[in-house]
Amino acid sequence: MKESTHKATSVHKQRYFALDVLRGLTIALMILVNTPGSWSTIYAPFKHAAWHGFTITDLVFPTFLFVIGNAASFSLRKYEQQSEQVFLKKIFKRSVLIFIIGLLLNAFPFVFREGGEFFLKDFSKIRIMGVLQRIALCYLFGSLILHYLKLKQVLIFSSILLLFYWFIMWYFGTHPDPYSLDYNAALKLDLLVFSPENLYRGFGIAFDPEGLLSTIPAIVNVLAGYVAGKFIQKNGNNGSTVLKLAIAGLVLLGIALFWAQYFPINKAIWTSTFVLYSTGWDLIILGVLILIIEVFGFKKWTYFFEAFGKNPLFVFIMSGVVIQLMFIIFIEGQSMKSWLYNNFYLSWLNDYNASLVFALSYMLLMWLIGYILDRKNIYIKV
Repeated sequence: MKESTHKATSVHKQRYFALDVLRGLTIALMILVNTPGSWSTIYAPFKHAAWHGFTITDLVFPTFLFVIGNAASFSLRKYEQQSEQVFLKKIFKRSVLIFIIGLLLNAFPFVFREGGEFFLKDFSKIRIMGVLQRIALCYLFGSLILHYLKLKQVLIFSSILLLFYWFIMWYFGTHPDPYSLDYNAALKLDLLVFSPENLYRGFGIAFDPEGLLSTIPAIVNVLAGYVAGKFIQKNGNNGSTVLKLAIAGLVLLGIALFWAQYFPINKAIWTSTFVLYSTGWDLIILGVLILIIEVFGFKKWTYFFEAFGKNPLFVFIMSGVVIQLMFIIFIEGQSMKSWLYNNFYLSWLNDYNASLVFALSYMLLMWLIGYILDRKNIYIKV
């Protein structure tokens, strides 16, 4: 990672304002849903859909990918006047770093505690894929596609990719339900490439929601963010742009809901309908933010989210590091996380509210890190 203290110009700030807020909103919600006080007491909107379906929590990850693409509509400009070697070196280096950080985060804190003693984890059983790993792959392939294809070609390629993924999932999945947990093609490919011990087990079996095959359609979320960014740059932050974003969003929601009769909306296998549905909501939300911030000029509320949005990857990584440390630090015979939760939250709140308030508190702690970095003009980038 490198540290930058360069201050953006006023034009640059204006251009990125709604984007920073959307990015900050995404990180804030990502931390909120990832760190409840107890996984057994979570309000329904802060849970992922059990399998098919969609909740606000399911919108978080695709929105982060959408934001990456939106930012790329600005950042990729600087490579237009540079050599292919410079571009490729930068893109591959950043992707590899993010992937490695994701692996290290899966392994962190590298030890576990049992009977008051520390033992080294078995690194041969560490989960290979994950959120940062998918971000790395989507950033890599998304950047390459955006660099070598024109805008119309990107739209055509995205459509083909989503249709191709539907065909692969239908053809190689086990009938009569090729989109089920046990018989989908994404699981089959991951089991061919990885050992079951290296896959996520949150669904009760070895199945990774950030697996290899399902990363393919996720690239389209990045491409969609780029197209939206280019559209906004061309048309400006005005009421007409907001209206067109809203219409495009509603059209995508409609297409997704119709297609879902044949290819269900499902985050875990990242179906093509899930891509369209999440992108539809992202366009509407981005339009609303532009309307409130740029058109109406109502900006006083935004700094809270800007603080997250200025150092998004670093704050997200820290949210994983700190909570893991809280699990291996013990106080009065229990983990620091459990001790804090039992003594400072469950002591005066019911189960569900205690779990939510703990998540909110932890999110505010991460905000404080982002706030301090921003106040010191420190922006940590991979």
